[in-house]
Amino acid sequence: MELKQISSNKCFGGLQKVFEHSSVELKCKMKFAIYLPPQAESAKCPALYWLSGLTCTEQNFISKSGCQQAASEHGLVVIAPDTSPRGCNIKGEDDSWDFGTGAGFFVNATEDPWNTNYRMYSYVTEELPQLINANFPVDPQRISIFGHSMGGHGALICALKNPGKYRAYDATCLVKSYSGPQIDILIDQGKDDEFLSNGQLLPDNFIAACTEKKIPVVFRLQEGYDHSYYFIATFITDHIRHHAKYLNA
Repeated sequence: MELKQISSNKCFGGLQKVFEHSSVELKCKMKFAIYLPPQAESAKCPALYWLSGLTCTEQNFISKSGCQQAASEHGLVVIAPDTSPRGCNIKGEDDSWDFGTGAGFFVNATEDPWNTNYRMYSYVTEELPQLINANFPVDPQRISIFGHSMGGHGALICALKNPGKYRAYDATCLVKSYSGPQIDILIDQGKDDEFLSNGQLLPDNFIAACTEKKIPVVFRLQEGYDHSYYFIATFITDHIRHHAKYLNA
């Protein structure tokens, strides 16, 4: 599959790149960002996938989170895909910020006309990893996944539906039926997050399900923090370190 390089920038000794390709699953052109740490020049490195939130593209995380410094330190390749197909010309796909363009929810749509293009689950768990493994110096046996907001939930879906595929999980209902290998979940939640206060985020339900299944989860309610990238940037190093602990074991 042909890759077109869109940009390449030196960052913390490594390279932050963006590529475009034609997606078989989504039937459109897609972009993804990939950070190659300096260690990738001489060896295959673990791959850490980041899934972003509503309205984001591949750019938000790489330009606002500051993830590259910790990724460079721990020798992790970090991949950040877009959050939905683009330009599919489906009626209504651009009508709302939380449905359609920029809001693929990392699931496979089941109804017409969405099910032709909106297959983000298959894209991030199958097509994209195959593309990354074939074109970049990554170790396909050392993969992990995390995310924020819609992407945090997406990361959890991907991890719980594929026991053993990912080394660590970062996020937020499949947990109640999970029967795979031991997992280690880390969640940070801003206490001043408007989506928490208005009831759109329900971390207590997830924690209760984990407790019932005896699945360890570290949940940190962070005083004064909201839903923004300022929050992400504050704690991103902790989360990359969390994944590196398993990926570099």
